[in-house]
Amino acid sequence: MSSPCEANEDASLTGRWRSYMRDCAEVAATVKPLSISGRLTKVTGLVMEAVGLRLAVGSCCTVWLPNGNSVEAEVVGFSDDRLFLMPTNDVHGLTPGARVTQAEAKAVPTRPGGAPRPRRRASDHAKHVPVGPALLGRVLDSAGRPLDSLGALSCEQHVSLHNRPFNPLERAPITHALDVGVRAINAMLTVGRGQRMGLFAGSGVGKSVLLGMMARFTAAEVIVVGLIGERGREVKEFIENILGPEGLQRSVVVAAPADVSPLMRMQGAAYATAIAEYFRDLGKHVLLIMDSLTRYAMAQREIALAIGEPPATKGYPPSVFAKLPQLVERTGNGPQGGGSITAFYTVLTEGDDQQDPIADAARAILDGHIVLARGLAEQGHYPAIDIETSISRAMTSLIDPGHFELTRRFKRLYARYERSRDLISVGAYAPGSDALLDQAVNLYPRLEAFLVQDMNERQGYADSVAALGQLFIAPA
Repeated sequence: MSSPCEANEDASLTGRWRSYMRDCAEVAATVKPLSISGRLTKVTGLVMEAVGLRLAVGSCCTVWLPNGNSVEAEVVGFSDDRLFLMPTNDVHGLTPGARVTQAEAKAVPTRPGGAPRPRRRASDHAKHVPVGPALLGRVLDSAGRPLDSLGALSCEQHVSLHNRPFNPLERAPITHALDVGVRAINAMLTVGRGQRMGLFAGSGVGKSVLLGMMARFTAAEVIVVGLIGERGREVKEFIENILGPEGLQRSVVVAAPADVSPLMRMQGAAYATAIAEYFRDLGKHVLLIMDSLTRYAMAQREIALAIGEPPATKGYPPSVFAKLPQLVERTGNGPQGGGSITAFYTVLTEGDDQQDPIADAARAILDGHIVLARGLAEQGHYPAIDIETSISRAMTSLIDPGHFELTRRFKRLYARYERSRDLISVGAYAPGSDALLDQAVNLYPRLEAFLVQDMNERQGYADSVAALGQLFIAPA
């Protein structure tokens, strides 16, 4: 049995040992990790090659210029001991043998409002982006930097840029119709909360105006807009003239115009999706507008071809068609009772070719498509929605039998008139020879007027369905 003196001595040693270990932990937390560096060996077009580093694909690194400035880059591939890097900004001034280092760790809070802790994995630097309620009403670039001159962001939480879709069996089913404020879509192409829709159109057909209408009129708590690969002039015009101050108040805009690197264009789409996921996880109903999915695919094509991936379908490498569903499947409904992301992706059909590889792939992975016809736009028919070729795959589970019958009757009469338009125009059709066509001819002016809507006019879901029913009631 030890004496009291020995017990006190042991307790004193234990206290000193704990204090020593605490001091060591504090010092270790402040020590900067060793910086492993490599060197630049080749720059060809968009791709840089480096040796001397072993980093995973997706890791972020820094290429140092002789004047002390730097170029941020991301690892997009490797071959043996060579890393293929894609820059996020201009590479002007790079020299052979330039030093390449891992990106420095960045302090990220462990939870909202929590104390920051240094992130040890440097590869995470470009994979975490700021999110939070403070983003509402702001315009950001692909890295989360403000573009609107409203000051720095006050977001304390960061999330991963590339989340994986969760178990599809955990998603809540699409059971509630979403009011988008556009009569033709509400009544004829009913969209459900949590649905993913494609907006297929060529250039200059009015897709941006239609997106602006839905952004202002849709019954959603948060709107996230991703402007990917568009002209820089269109970014400001969309925000000021189409989205407007009212729409911007509940929106977050992520802009990655055509003049930024393909890597930043892809990151812009991923960032917009990550913001939408953040608000969905808070239980909010989010509207995600991505303009455009085609520019995202083109950015991936530029990267894949630059690192040597062979083209497969009309110049698009296989990785392009693998990236599209990975992005789209992150949206949709969350778990039962949670939030949702209803997504509209614009798909640019080059030369109005609906069989374009990206358009064809997008139709296969989306829950419906809205086609804008150039012929209707040239006639002043806005929104130029081609009802015959558009479809909402979730519509039948959202509407009642009466609404479905009205929609079917509308499409039948509209299609019957369109097939006989040339005969009617030249006077070759004799009234009375086809009862269905006679009815279509009588109702066509009202059917066409139903599909036309001014960009500043909003019509709710219930009013749209009621107006559809009124079409087939003979005027007094």
